[in-house]
Amino acid sequence: MSDRNLDQTERSRSQRSDARRNRERILAAAKDAFAAGGAATSMAEIARRASIGSATLYRNFPDRRALLEALYSEEVDAITTAAEAPGATDLARLQDWLRRFAEYFTGKQALAGELLKDASPNSAVFGDGYTRIAAAGEQLVVAAHRSGQLRPDLDLQQLFALVGAITGLRASPEFTTLLLEQALALLATPIGDAAPPN
Repeated sequence: MSDRNLDQTERSRSQRSDARRNRERILAAAKDAFAAGGAATSMAEIARRASIGSATLYRNFPDRRALLEALYSEEVDAITTAAEAPGATDLARLQDWLRRFAEYFTGKQALAGELLKDASPNSAVFGDGYTRIAAAGEQLVVAAHRSGQLRPDLDLQQLFALVGAITGLRASPEFTTLLLEQALALLATPIGDAAPPN
């Protein structure tokens, strides 16, 4: 390969690397901005927080909806990856994941609200996200049932409803955190009722 071709290859790699860094910077800034000011935060504010120009922002995300969908997808990626984290027991893994799901559920409400302004909740971004999260959670529920650690009368949909109800309360973070911990402690199969592991 000639020196000229090598130079072009290096420039191309550098440009891709810069583009990837810009995208990551934008997403991080947007996440912080939405956490501070809600999902109605302006694109100009996000560009300012990311220390980039508007042209760079719109080159990565042509409109507000594209940015919101990317953030939503990142949240889905994080919660599905969290299901793979190790734990002391099958029940502990499920409880840890439900704590992470509670954080996700709280954080996604503003984003989902903005996305719903222009799309049906049955749109691809919601459908795909829910399918992936449910699949991750179901694996943990099945494992905890199989080992006899999770109450046999509980399923994933009930657990989702439980977390949603607690995180949806108009109460202080301290109160909802305490209530969530108390609820998670009640998921264990009562002593004497546990089925032997298969």
